[in-house]
Amino acid sequence: MSAPPIIVGLGEILWDILPSGRQLGGAPANFAYCGHLLGNRAIVASRTGNDELGNEICDRLQQAGLGEGSLQTDTKHPTGTVMVELDPNGQPKYDITAEVAWDFMEWTDAWKSLAQSADAVCFGSLAQRSPMSRATILKVLKATREDALRVFDVNLRQNFYSAEILEQSLRAANVLKVNAEELAVLKHLLGVGTDFLNEASICKIFLGKFDLKLVCVTHGANGSLLCDSSGIYKHSGFQVEVKDAVGSGDAFTAGLVHGFLSGQTPDEMNDLANRMGAWVASNSGAMPVVPTLGIQQTLMRLTK
Repeated sequence: MSAPPIIVGLGEILWDILPSGRQLGGAPANFAYCGHLLGNRAIVASRTGNDELGNEICDRLQQAGLGEGSLQTDTKHPTGTVMVELDPNGQPKYDITAEVAWDFMEWTDAWKSLAQSADAVCFGSLAQRSPMSRATILKVLKATREDALRVFDVNLRQNFYSAEILEQSLRAANVLKVNAEELAVLKHLLGVGTDFLNEASICKIFLGKFDLKLVCVTHGANGSLLCDSSGIYKHSGFQVEVKDAVGSGDAFTAGLVHGFLSGQTPDEMNDLANRMGAWVASNSGAMPVVPTLGIQQTLMRLTK
């Protein structure tokens, strides 16, 4: 039996402060958690403060089966926090604390070894808001194997992004995952395509311009569009009662990556990714506990 793929969530780990209470979060951490549920060896590469919140993150990761071997500890800056408000549809709005530990991630020999062993690394734009963490993220990506997936899961938050960050990230990646609103921003900032092109055509341009293996655009409850060199694949999504949408996009990405590494077809990848996203959206928080019947049976019970 072959060893499970190694997938890395690279970037921010933090506490989401929701109306219902405090939840462990950060897109890379959410991705790693959901990837772990699907049977991968998932690792969070981030940085926490030398404080109570940081210690609690270590404990929570261990309880979740992720371990904390690739977490750095910062003695000068606090663990990250985010104030989250939900609109009537359960969609989150974020107020992200600045100058926190994950803004100061360091390039280390341990992270170089991790990069070289990874089958997939997922990163976003938020953790690149600071020059130090941005440089570290790009070094990790450069150190990965040529055949590894380098997934740019765009997460445009507040004003923590620029055209330069987005373009450099795309050139370091070989998979792009965005939601429809983010795709419109990327298209505008990077001057890709025209207003007369449909979404599928824009995805094809991104695929060729940045030499990507996959481009995926999510539409929440309405599914997703996946584009690769073989064509365009659409999925209509799954209907669930949304508790909150925090982390549902990260769960989608975990399903997409797991499907790719498992050799699934584009339609199969799209289906698994939508199931993961819908399941997380039907729960409170980005890291829900799996029911006793197991993740696979839980996902298969979802209906369109």
